[in-house]
Amino acid sequence: MINRYCRRAVIIGVAIVAIGIVSLSITAEYGFAFTYGRYSTRNSAHVSLSRSDWHKIHGHSALLFFSSSRSNEDSSSAEGNRNTQLLDDVKRNALKLGENIIYECNEVSSILGKTLKLSWKQSVGAEDVVRICDEIDAIQKLQLSVGEKVTARGEKTYVSLTSRLNMEQRALRFARTSMLRSMMKDSYDNYVTTATFLSNRIPRRELPNVQDIPYPNLLPAATTATTSTTVADENGVVLVSDCSLDKVAYSESILDKFLLKIFRDLVEKNTGGIRSDKPGIQGLLEQGRTFMVQEGQTPEAMHQMVYNTLGGLMTPYLPPFYRIFMSGILPKGFFMGLVEKDQTLGPWFYAPWLTSMVTPTFFGFLVGPSYPNARKDGQPGGLLVEKCKFLQESGCKGLCLHQCKIPAQKFFQEALGLPLSVTPNFITQECQWSFGETPLPVEIDPYFPQGCLVGCESRKAMSGLKNAASCDA
Repeated sequence: MINRYCRRAVIIGVAIVAIGIVSLSITAEYGFAFTYGRYSTRNSAHVSLSRSDWHKIHGHSALLFFSSSRSNEDSSSAEGNRNTQLLDDVKRNALKLGENIIYECNEVSSILGKTLKLSWKQSVGAEDVVRICDEIDAIQKLQLSVGEKVTARGEKTYVSLTSRLNMEQRALRFARTSMLRSMMKDSYDNYVTTATFLSNRIPRRELPNVQDIPYPNLLPAATTATTSTTVADENGVVLVSDCSLDKVAYSESILDKFLLKIFRDLVEKNTGGIRSDKPGIQGLLEQGRTFMVQEGQTPEAMHQMVYNTLGGLMTPYLPPFYRIFMSGILPKGFFMGLVEKDQTLGPWFYAPWLTSMVTPTFFGFLVGPSYPNARKDGQPGGLLVEKCKFLQESGCKGLCLHQCKIPAQKFFQEALGLPLSVTPNFITQECQWSFGETPLPVEIDPYFPQGCLVGCESRKAMSGLKNAASCDA
């Protein structure tokens, strides 16, 4: 929508410049003629002719004067008509342009007014959301029919209508998301019921939160984080079913590769020299798995290893800055010594939201693509990892728990001063990060099932080892 209005602004600007150029051209043309006439008259005063020469040309000049006068009158009349027509065209185009601007402003204000009215609705029910879904579906059907006419006839009227429908559809989508967020604040259970009912009509990315919303086209009972299915192996050990979705091929930017290289070097340093010749994320996972399956390994040692690695990645300078300006923790002596003792004034209201906006850029090398969303309480500060790279490539619940979830929560709470709850979904491999939300202990967390994943390679490597580290807490 913004790009379209930018284009319209450019068109309006070009039209205004064109009008100015035409006006300047007319002024310049008349001004030049007037100036030239004065110049010619003024110069003629300096021409001196003898009386005999004047009599010789007098007869011819008289005839020439009358003929040229009529010719000048005709040419001046034609020139005047042409200029008058040109001015009329300019006025007509300017009026048409003004009408178009007024029409566009009315359309935009009408759509924005409707959007704000729906977004600020005090009491939101499921029927309100369903009604917006019906309107969006009707617009989509109309867009298809209009698109066919545009392709067949190419008329500007249809193109303008298509643009308006696109703008109205985006406005309705925004209003629907706002209404769902408002519903989530009032009653999370009502939100889950409504969003589950409409999960095949609302794109998953447009839902404020998807922790308890079934994944489209999969069995509802097997797609939410709290309903992971379990199976038993040949020895009767309870296992968690693997992900039901296809694997995703991740693309890495230059920044991702750079950060991953630094992270792997820090892991090698903090594990006592464990390294891998495998490239990329596979090499990092091999380093982590080798460290985890060591004889006598403990969860606490793994948590501390990742904690130190995250601290090295953020450098010694970023955590103190974050604690002050995001978490609101003022150290003794801060602000020219006015702070006499450590004080905690935060986290500041903007900290969860701003953290969720920055995180996708700098943690994509570990978890893959993600985008900000809402926490379960409807407040900003959520982040949804669409399909966790670390979990997909490892297929290991133990690595997820001890080398991602727990140490990340610990680092944000202790080093940065902001609570963090990390909630993976092992069926879809989505992962919800909620900044500013206090996490539950793993033992009582309904979103974290007990048991290893069926296809976990670490489980096979750890069988028979007297190892305190496992897939559970």
